[in-house]
Amino acid sequence: MKVDFHVHSTASDGTFSPAELVAKAQGFAAIALTDHDNCDGVGEFSSRPPSTSTSSLRLIPGVELSIEPGEGFDKFHLLGLGVDPENPRLKALLKSILDGRNARNRRITENFRRLGMDIRPEPHGEVLARPHYARWLMEHGYARDIKDAFAKYLLPESPDATRCYEERWHPTQEDAFAAIHAAGGLCVMAHPKYWRRDWKDIGCDFAAAEKELARLKEVGLDGVEALYQANTGEENVEFVRISTKLGYLKSAGSDFHGANKPTIPLGMEVSESYIKPLLERLDLI
Repeated sequence: MKVDFHVHSTASDGTFSPAELVAKAQGFAAIALTDHDNCDGVGEFSSRPPSTSTSSLRLIPGVELSIEPGEGFDKFHLLGLGVDPENPRLKALLKSILDGRNARNRRITENFRRLGMDIRPEPHGEVLARPHYARWLMEHGYARDIKDAFAKYLLPESPDATRCYEERWHPTQEDAFAAIHAAGGLCVMAHPKYWRRDWKDIGCDFAAAEKELARLKEVGLDGVEALYQANTGEENVEFVRISTKLGYLKSAGSDFHGANKPTIPLGMEVSESYIKPLLERLDLI
């Protein structure tokens, strides 16, 4: 069956509206909207009347948060699946994250201006993210494409002469897990292959990942995006193995952003036995 539990819309840094994503998911069993740091698109996503071809499609309200990665790790993106976007605790956390994002964006913009670039990216809704900067840079001739814009300007490892990247505030793992659970959601680690920056060059340290995932299981993490569109075959096998061994729910996601990540298609093919436990916990079957 086809599912996708990791999808972005124009409410953050995707290029399709929430309603368009539902229409594109014809024939899917389930799709989750997981915009960065906000649930602004969930109303449109959840209320769109399904067409005949999407009448069996399960629509899952979600969010993606950047949280403290843990000692020895670099990046932890947390998916909250099945959340109530009106929950006060979740809304308070999202407000704090948005404030931190805006403070970081002001520093990034000032860095570009020191390079002589009067950059004015257009956000979608309240969220201004690095892909918006990258698109502006591409459209104004400062980069060949979005990937080139990130490489030159928007990554921690961008060249010293052009790097405009800035870190931003991240909530603790415990606070993020508690807010997602308070909102009735499940906490799922997105793309564990990116947990450490050097893994993209030297390969994942699966033993280190397993050890830390065992700890996270005890403090509130519910699941792992073991099948991910950009995984290698080995990464899929190993993260499924680790997740199964530790008793995690297993998810599957593309990280679809539309034209902002044009090589990533919407949807993941999975077996019913693989995804059924997650669907059951989300009260979808």
